[in-house]
Amino acid sequence: MQGGEAPDSGLTRARRRLSDQETEQRMLRSAMAMVHENGLTVSLDHISFEDVIRVAGVSRSAVYRRWPHKESFFRELVKELARGDTPDIGAMNPAATDAVRRTILDHLDWLRTPDGRVSLIGEILRNGARDEFGTFLGSPQWRTYIALHATFLSLPAGDFREEVRGALGQSQRRLIDGVATFHAAVMDIVGVRLRPETGATYTTLAELGTALMRGLVVMAASTPHIGTDRVDAAPFGARRTAEWSNPGLGLAALATSLLEADPEVTFDEEHLAHTRKRLAVGTGPFW
Repeated sequence: MQGGEAPDSGLTRARRRLSDQETEQRMLRSAMAMVHENGLTVSLDHISFEDVIRVAGVSRSAVYRRWPHKESFFRELVKELARGDTPDIGAMNPAATDAVRRTILDHLDWLRTPDGRVSLIGEILRNGARDEFGTFLGSPQWRTYIALHATFLSLPAGDFREEVRGALGQSQRRLIDGVATFHAAVMDIVGVRLRPETGATYTTLAELGTALMRGLVVMAASTPHIGTDRVDAAPFGARRTAEWSNPGLGLAALATSLLEADPEVTFDEEHLAHTRKRLAVGTGPFW
């Protein structure tokens, strides 16, 4: 090339030395991505330490300075996975939120009567449980998270197992708190409440509902029909016959047994207009 130096191809540039913290984060992120892609086994033997180093793009010397033995890295990886810091676990699903919004708006007239409000909860769960089940079943992150809950007790007794237990407990509390907050907001909009005589809270509902969904996801591995079966029915005081899935039937049965129309709430035209405005798309989360 005339009149100047050849452009730097990047092949001769020295790679910027990463800090120990950057090396750690790259290694853990890369290993978590590999687990989520390939699935989890209790031993993690299918995850190669050398492959993680290569995918992370970090120097071997920095990695072995941070983790002199690969076993110590895999222990930290298990704790990182147990924290559940993935979008599928730690945050509400925007698509699910929008689906709830649309269901309420499509059946706004059901809010006029107490029975109609309870029926609307069933309709929300009929639609939402089917889609939520499919999301969980197809999510490698969720499969990993459920596998950790199911298998961490197989780890040798000691500090490491207790650290994994603590990390799982923290991620579980974050998840349940988020689901309970969302449930409370939806019930407030629809004008229903928890039955006082049950002693249940929205945390109770979130814990039971999450456990039910996880159990169905686990069962579907050996009995796929649990998620694909459909029945035309009108359960739980439904206003019309519609197609129900097993997840929908399970969650609606749970919710309608704990919920009732709030006797202090009346949906007149003004209240209906306020609800419609509250649910309007583009105004942000309705809770």
